Amino acid sequence: MRYIEGIHRKSKIALPEYVDDYVTEDNPVRIIDAFVETLDVGELGFKNATPKKRGRPGYNPKDLLKLYIYGYMNKVISSKKLEKQTQTNIEVMWLLRRLTPDDRSIYEFRKNNKHAINEVFKHFTSLLNQWDLFGKEVVAVDGSKFRACNSKKNNFSSKTLNRKIKYLEEKIQKYMTEIEENDIKELNTHKPTKEEIQAKIKELKERKKKYEGYKDEIEKSDIKEISTTDSESRLMAVNNNGIDICYNIQTVVDSKHKLVVDCDIINNPTDHCMLSKIAGNAKEIFDVKELKALADKGYYNATDLKECEQENIYLCPQGEKLYSRRQKPIDENTKEIVYQNFEACGKCDFKDKCTKDKRGRQVRRPIDQDFLDRVDQRTAKNKDLYKQRQMIVEHPFGTIKRGLGMTYFLTKGMQSAKAEISFAFLSYNMKRVINILGVKEIIKRLTGKKGFVSLQFHKYAIFLENIS
Repeated sequence: MRYIEGIHRKSKIALPEYVDDYVTEDNPVRIIDAFVETLDVGELGFKNATPKKRGRPGYNPKDLLKLYIYGYMNKVISSKKLEKQTQTNIEVMWLLRRLTPDDRSIYEFRKNNKHAINEVFKHFTSLLNQWDLFGKEVVAVDGSKFRACNSKKNNFSSKTLNRKIKYLEEKIQKYMTEIEENDIKELNTHKPTKEEIQAKIKELKERKKKYEGYKDEIEKSDIKEISTTDSESRLMAVNNNGIDICYNIQTVVDSKHKLVVDCDIINNPTDHCMLSKIAGNAKEIFDVKELKALADKGYYNATDLKECEQENIYLCPQGEKLYSRRQKPIDENTKEIVYQNFEACGKCDFKDKCTKDKRGRQVRRPIDQDFLDRVDQRTAKNKDLYKQRQMIVEHPFGTIKRGLGMTYFLTKGMQSAKAEISFAFLSYNMKRVINILGVKEIIKRLTGKKGFVSLQFHKYAIFLENIS
């Protein structure tokens, strides 16, 4: 028996006459094309949305936007690799109509349109909302760390700087001692020359001066660390008790189809103060009065959960009212409230059993403990609902890290990283909707057309009409 054989490389073959015939009607690349064509790139804020009247013509922002969306959906996110795709990938050739922008043009597009890219993600989210693909009842909120474009060696805190400066001082002193010993002994054996040692000392002193400058900058500002490559990235704890220079990506995911409603990026290692913000964004997008938000203990922060009550009382076991001894309104610096009623304690028969303080009992409670107790009770009553949190919100993170291959950022700065993550979640949502509705149904909703007829079939029909 013979193997299945291919054609000879130098043999003539009859290829389809039209490029459109290489891409099937149910190919997801058609959704990218249809979606981007519906966008008003000028209104979204893309640069060069209107062609220049003079000079060399540039690329249409829609074409480069299509290329990036295709790349993020297919694990190709660097500008150089995208350039290669335009020359070798038949789907990209169809999508860009055989345009082959160079990697610099591709890179500059993402660099110059950070805000507009975020708006594209929001626009697609609004479409999903119009198509009734959100449940609008339960959402889950979570954060995940993505590695920034900054090495741990280029991240400095006061602690690491003190250690490095001390090491350099010892190294400089060692070289100084070596110079003195060489001058005294004048040995014939090979040793570094005086000039070589002095050059090394100069280099160490310059490095020490640089580290001292970083230390002064930390002490004079509110920051705790400095990253020299990406100044906005920070050292964070990641999986398996490791640490890396990262950004903290925040998402809110709807429970109906696990679609991402909104995303944000912060450089705070913790998730504190993000629950009300990002869950509130989902509530605003859905335009609903109530929304159940599920979050883990990383968001367990009273300031984020509620606005503190200004005054309350505490009842002792004997039913006596203990009042807050602080008369001023609660401010942001107040950590706890002290309750007391020395007059009632002085008349109480159980004072000796209650406290050793001669004046009477004082009760200290965190400022929001009453509210936090209610939150704990509500969580305990809804454990079955809370168990859904992980299944809802971890799904997008797992998909873009494993399925789409995005575990780190290629660009520097928080706004640039947010543009990257917007592309990632736009691609995730698009792939999810394809599984839910199908390619033809999505294109129908985007264009308002019932279906597509290939260009070749259309011309063939015209040909038959002319014959008849």
